[in-house]
Amino acid sequence: MQLSRRTFLRGVSLSGAVVRVGLPPLAAMFNTNGTAYAAPTKQDPGGVETRFVLWFNGNGIPERYWIPAETGPDFNLTPCLAPLEPIRDYVHVISGVDNVAARLNGQGNGHFNALTGLTTGTPFTGRGASGPSIDYTLGKKLGAKSRFHSLQIGVAQESHGENVHRNMSWAGYERALPPEMIPHNLFDRLFGRKNESWVHRKKSVLDLVRDDVADLTPSLGQADKHRLEEHLTSVRDLERAISSLPPDYGKNMKEPEDITDLTDYPKIAKIQSDLLVHAFASGQTRSAGYMLTKCQSLTRMPWLGLGGNRHHDYTHNNAGSPVQQRIMRDICRWHVEEFSYFLQRLKSIPEGAGNLLDNTAAVFVHEHAEANSHKCNGLAVLLAGKAGGLKTGLHTKTSHGIADIYNTMAEEVFQTKIDFPSGQSKTSEII
Repeated sequence: MQLSRRTFLRGVSLSGAVVRVGLPPLAAMFNTNGTAYAAPTKQDPGGVETRFVLWFNGNGIPERYWIPAETGPDFNLTPCLAPLEPIRDYVHVISGVDNVAARLNGQGNGHFNALTGLTTGTPFTGRGASGPSIDYTLGKKLGAKSRFHSLQIGVAQESHGENVHRNMSWAGYERALPPEMIPHNLFDRLFGRKNESWVHRKKSVLDLVRDDVADLTPSLGQADKHRLEEHLTSVRDLERAISSLPPDYGKNMKEPEDITDLTDYPKIAKIQSDLLVHAFASGQTRSAGYMLTKCQSLTRMPWLGLGGNRHHDYTHNNAGSPVQQRIMRDICRWHVEEFSYFLQRLKSIPEGAGNLLDNTAAVFVHEHAEANSHKCNGLAVLLAGKAGGLKTGLHTKTSHGIADIYNTMAEEVFQTKIDFPSGQSKTSEII
């Protein structure tokens, strides 16, 4: 039996809500060479879909604890990068990256310029970005057959409340694409219209697709039956995790800067990451922007034992002191922990002759290098995944701009040309 990568399990609730549950990559979707049963395209010469993720964290880094001293394949993981150990062979650390667009017109307070330049390659207009972000740009190119051209996902909610603080993704000139920060809402987008029954654990969305599961299962091989069972179990686990959150989660913050909120953002991040992994695995999208913390992040982090100040406070209040540097080290290590969790979840899912991470290209960025000085050159970036022959398992120092990296990835990894603004040339350092 041959299956399309775009097969869904479908059902309809008593209220008429349509539910769809995407399938994971099954052996029945690929030939003996690990190539998907689909006509080759310019974007997918072998028929296997490649994915792109832009992962963002607010503020900057403590360079001494983040950037490896050694270059090449034998670099030592720094304290901030230690969570990458299980998948270090899938990661390329690039330091010395320039954010050219952040200096183009001098508008804003440094945070604004940095974010819009970093994600769109365009200068800050005074109210937002001047053009589309890389996740949206690639999504339009790659996602013509996908249910969602791109997904915008967020976790921490605290920000100063302004447009650019809250948004890393843009569809065009001052056209923000707000990230979905509420797991309940993201679940509803991926699985169909909202049905209150599963939220309160009375039923599962899986109850509505039992007939489709029963029809499909007998035709699958033993390995595919096992993969399908694991996949459906993971969906139910997601339901339980989301339904364990307060039903009004995200609606009780008095102000965007409300520092009384002590939300367990690591828990929210893992739910959001699992939902994105599901969207990739089931072929619902090929591009995403993931905003773990906001621009000029005001997030408090009690899970790190930090209850007194917000993230941005630590970057500026006596930021050079050993104590503050160690606090920034711990904050940035948490950022990397969540990124590593996401990558390991991708790696755990077989696809064709490899796994989802083999067919993904992810870029991890902060808005600044050293946050205290709002430094926009000498940025440290992580590339992850092996889509399109990305070089991995090494640390490289470069003088290229972030737009050069995006343009190179678009052309070499995704076989499409985007002419991303502020790019000077392609770089051979990543392919």
